[in-house]
Amino acid sequence: MDTVQKAKKLSMHEVVMRQFNETADAMNLHPSVRRILSVTNNEIMVHFPVKLDNGNVEIFTGYRVQHNNVLGPYKGGLRYHATVDVEDARALAMWMTWKTALAGLPYGGAKGGIKIDPRDYSLGELERITRRFTYALGDNIGPEHDIPAPDVNTNEQTMAWMADTYMSTKSPAIRSMNRHVVTGKPVGFGGLEGRDRATGFGVYLSLRLSYKKIGETLAGKRFIVQGFGNVGYWASHFMVNDGAILLAAQDAHATLYNEKGIDVEQLFEHSKPRKGSIQGFEGATEIEPASFFGLDCDILIPAALGNQITGENASKIKAKFVAEGANGPTDIEGEKILLSKEVTIIPDILCNSGGVIGSYFEWLQNRNGEVWHLEEVMLKIEKKFTENFLKVDAIAAESNKDYRTAAYILALSRIETAYTQRGIFP
Repeated sequence: MDTVQKAKKLSMHEVVMRQFNETADAMNLHPSVRRILSVTNNEIMVHFPVKLDNGNVEIFTGYRVQHNNVLGPYKGGLRYHATVDVEDARALAMWMTWKTALAGLPYGGAKGGIKIDPRDYSLGELERITRRFTYALGDNIGPEHDIPAPDVNTNEQTMAWMADTYMSTKSPAIRSMNRHVVTGKPVGFGGLEGRDRATGFGVYLSLRLSYKKIGETLAGKRFIVQGFGNVGYWASHFMVNDGAILLAAQDAHATLYNEKGIDVEQLFEHSKPRKGSIQGFEGATEIEPASFFGLDCDILIPAALGNQITGENASKIKAKFVAEGANGPTDIEGEKILLSKEVTIIPDILCNSGGVIGSYFEWLQNRNGEVWHLEEVMLKIEKKFTENFLKVDAIAAESNKDYRTAAYILALSRIETAYTQRGIFP
């Protein structure tokens, strides 16, 4: 029998709990607050029927996990993916609690979705699935209670269907007052100009600020992106506009490489009619997926799914900066290896928080009956994001901790203060 065994791969929930417990130990988090934050408040699972285009009825399973709301209404995305389950939703909801607290927003954390591959369904079927899911959730969501947003394989159209369905369940007198039940809506239906690019913009800002700290710019920096959806595209867009070079892009269908740089806008236009797939793009060479993380580059942006950087592949990474555009892309063992190589990891709860900051401004815009324009929105996001980044950087320097630990310390401290001041009912 082999004496050497592979370490068991941790689930996303095990990863987030390990991160939480290690930070709680480091900062001596109040034991009562620690107990409260180690569990979720509510875990909702719904099964609902939908008639498909062929006349058959299929039963779908949807989830909404609400972790904590001490700072304000639950907030978090909904994803449509074959891997969606309650355990992953639990982990992602906890990360959202830390993210909103870190961003200094009056929100808690939630997450959810439907266990489907949206490519298997027509647009009409996806509309019916979304509307039926919204109806099944009922008053478990609401503009002052739990506010969903787009996530993996969902978009502004998904949010428009959700908002319309939810509003339709309210009396005509208050219907329009419930538009901010979701964020990430189309601009013509109460959405915020710039919300579509807010997450990718935050990823870009985190790297610009990181290089500024060492007296450099992004000009000429070579980066690779895993995932070329909304976050991967917009992060690449802003990076290239600031002089960086996209060497490689990877999604579930292909891994592309061009040492002279990939044209981001051409790749995006290529992917649109192919439901986001980058396969078949003529402006780059397709390479083996296993070689992606080992490419010689300055920056790696994982912007796909969780648990992508692991103990098995982290040693191959040559980038000096890892900017986590996805939620939970680096597991515990992978992180240890990267830190031992002096790689700077900009953690998800900071790096991709531009999205929830943008969502907050959309929520405020709807609540106040105002309309903000793109330029002022981007300035608001940049100001808020930069403030948070500098606070995390200061804690990291003062405590001699990595960015993830520093970000967790700031987030958990804010939640701890809220519980200390508010107390526990009764």
